[in-house]
Amino acid sequence: MSKAASAYETLKTQEGQEQGCGDWLEIDQEMIDAFADCTFDHQFIHVDPARAAAETPFGGTIAHGLLTLSMLPHLTRTLPAADGPLDGVVMGINYGFDRVRFVHPVNSGRRVRARAAVKSVELKGSAVNQIRTITVEIDGADKPALVADWVTRIVFES
Repeated sequence: MSKAASAYETLKTQEGQEQGCGDWLEIDQEMIDAFADCTFDHQFIHVDPARAAAETPFGGTIAHGLLTLSMLPHLTRTLPAADGPLDGVVMGINYGFDRVRFVHPVNSGRRVRARAAVKSVELKGSAVNQIRTITVEIDGADKPALVADWVTRIVFES
């Protein structure tokens, strides 16, 4: 059996299972400002605390939705590992997203963390595609910041 097929069998048993929660991360104004500089998105709701407090229902600045989405690699890295490392992994690739929804804004100074569940696993030759539903929770909020079905491709030695 190939290393990809062996990993597929292991990962397939996790389908439909929660992977737990990762560590909290504070999204502060400095991070929001740096993201605005990188993306040239300086809309006042992100970078002008006084104006955002006066003119929006958010009570201050909010993180860019794409900033929150871009934090997924870090946030998911802190999730509890279901199993040990898979044998023969060459690399992991961000293959894309099947669905992304920005549910609730993240105010500057709030903490977020990832919660993940394995949605599906598919063998693709010498690789395995895993789709996980990632929910980014906001500390103390009833609604999550975002929910995304993230497709990762794990490539194995031939």
